[in-house]
Amino acid sequence: MESLKEVLNPQKSILVVWDVHVALVNSIFNKDEFMNALNKVIASARRANVPIVFTKITPYPKGFESPATKIWRLWGGFQFKPEEMRLAVEPQENDIVLNKNTWSIFVGTNFDFLLKNSGRYVVVFTGIATDVGVETSARDAFAYGYLPVIVSDAVSSRNKEGHERSLANMRQFFPVITSDDLAKLW
Repeated sequence: MESLKEVLNPQKSILVVWDVHVALVNSIFNKDEFMNALNKVIASARRANVPIVFTKITPYPKGFESPATKIWRLWGGFQFKPEEMRLAVEPQENDIVLNKNTWSIFVGTNFDFLLKNSGRYVVVFTGIATDVGVETSARDAFAYGYLPVIVSDAVSSRNKEGHERSLANMRQFFPVITSDDLAKLW
């Protein structure tokens, strides 16, 4: 494969919309720009028949949290009201909603099986937060043998500096493109 167009073959790609909960969308530094870019990417995926996976933060039941999570919460880890945890973008009938408990799409989920069973190996990442779950999952995707592609204006974070630092890190290893680039390719 020599070109990004060949790499982003819709039949070999899947779109991940990472943790676009209302609470997280309302906490990012560039909400309007992010939502415009995200909606453009989702529309492009739908036109190209690329499957869409929405991740959803799903805490462990009380008493079954990891020791690390308990300590993180004591140190000020995020806590949201249940009504703020609905997704800010409504999945459609054929979309996949993947409940997950960690900062990696591969830990404790069946995402790897979904990719293998469908013959897809290009994972296009969008969502929140660039410097937490998106980068963690992109690195894990590469470690599992998949090619992550990051849509730079359709990922965001609470912290602009952390977001930019994370994009700079990922540019060293993975394709990082804009929503306009992706719309042209799909």
